[in-house]
Order: sequence, then C-alpha cells, then structure tokens
Amino acid sequence: MEKYDDIINMPHHESTKHPKLSIKQRAAQFAPFAALTGYEEEVEKTIKYVEENVK
Repeated sequence: MEKYDDIINMPHHESTKHPKLSIKQRAAQFAPFAALTGYEEEVEKTIKYVEENVK
C-alpha cells in the first residue's frame, strides 16, 4: 500500500458548489445504460441451458 500512503487517510472531498445527490438522483444518471433490455433474461436462459446440457 506504500504507493497511496500519503492519501489513504485523507477525508473524502465534498463540493461546496454542488449539493450532494440523493440515491434516486444518482441512480437516474445511470438510467441510459439500461438500454440493454432483456439482457438479464438472456443471461438466465444461457445459464439454464449450460446447466442442463453441459457436463
């Protein structure tokens, strides 16, 4: 950990210009990445297929 010893115990910076976002506001920033609709279902199907057919 020697590389970061000088900063590891420093306090986290909080902006004085911008108010802290709520969890809901932070989540909304990532909503555009939900463009992969159906991805989870495909992953589940693949897992099920592999479990049933690959030994």
